[in-house]
Amino acid sequence: MYAKALRRAFDRAAALLLEAAGQATVLTGAGISVASGIPAFRGSQGLWDRYDPFEYAEITSFRRQPEKVWSMLGEMCAVVERARPNRAHEVLAELEEKGLLHSLITQNVDGLHQAAGSRKVIEFHGALRHLGCLECDWRWLHFKLDQSEIMPPRCQECGAILKPEVVFFGESIPDWALLEASSEAEKAGVMLVVGTSAEVHPAAEMPHLTKRAGGKVIEINLEPTALSGSLSDLTILGPAEQVLAEILLACERLQGHA
Repeated sequence: MYAKALRRAFDRAAALLLEAAGQATVLTGAGISVASGIPAFRGSQGLWDRYDPFEYAEITSFRRQPEKVWSMLGEMCAVVERARPNRAHEVLAELEEKGLLHSLITQNVDGLHQAAGSRKVIEFHGALRHLGCLECDWRWLHFKLDQSEIMPPRCQECGAILKPEVVFFGESIPDWALLEASSEAEKAGVMLVVGTSAEVHPAAEMPHLTKRAGGKVIEINLEPTALSGSLSDLTILGPAEQVLAEILLACERLQGHA
């Protein structure tokens, strides 16, 4: 059983979502996919604990030594291909299906939101499952490791080593993604911030855009962040898959469906 204070927080979050009347969005980060078996980039299990990001995740490093960078990318692909959506991904898809969530902005590149059924997803940092050629713009969509006879995978037009369509350090967020995400944030009556400390820019600007436009910010993280007690109107600490499931139940109770 949850403490009364936590129950009130679930109910408050649900009430804010219902008051937003469908104009709600969510910003997700690596924390939402940990329960799916994808470690966060930082921390004891993170990739950056074993691979220097400036050596393996810089666009100049990829252009200079793509084979070396693919030693890390291949590991990422294997982890992501094994992963399945967890309850947090599923709840967000259900909230969209119920008309309570208008859109989803994710910093993740794992495609788990779409696999769970979310339809309006803005992949702020791109998608690991799509590869592109830096030489001739040929694309390999929905790539899987077992589809390539050689590693690293190569362009079928010019033979160059392909790059995942993710935003490396030194690359800009695609203009369309930044514009669409900013528009959704500004229109949102409520923004859920889930599994991210919201410190990496420009994604970190999204909750601020919602707040400046008069919307509310609900934060769901394991630990307090810079948003807690300052920008956030409501902070709920706990695993995203558990907290979001409780908020969904609270929405159903308030709507009289439970």
